[in-house]
Amino acid sequence: QVQLVESGGGLVQAGGSLRLSCAASRLTFSSYTMGWFRQAPGKEREFVSAIKWSDGRTSYADSVKGRFTISRDNAENTVYLQINSLKPEDTAVYYCAAKYRGLIATFATMKVYDYWGQGTQVTVSS
Repeated sequence: QVQLVESGGGLVQAGGSLRLSCAASRLTFSSYTMGWFRQAPGKEREFVSAIKWSDGRTSYADSVKGRFTISRDNAENTVYLQINSLKPEDTAVYYCAAKYRGLIATFATMKVYDYWGQGTQVTVSS
């Protein structure tokens, strides 16, 4: 059974940084596009970033461009999300997701993803 396990969340002051990790198991990691989504209290889950399986191309939501960086280590079956200049509005549960191959144009769509993690809480205090 495929597992995605997020870690690295926590409580941080505005302006701070965090590095989220998502460790994948029981899948051919290099064949999966990996995405990060987040869900704030009372809001719908939204796309944050994705990194393509084949060439490592990345995609970001406009709200996080320039502050968030997604990367992957295929040897470690892990995807990372470096979050800098945190804002209170970044407070959310952050989820990673895996999609077998896929087209970059679809990466922001939740329903295309095959597997999801349980999430890690990020709380930003002002």
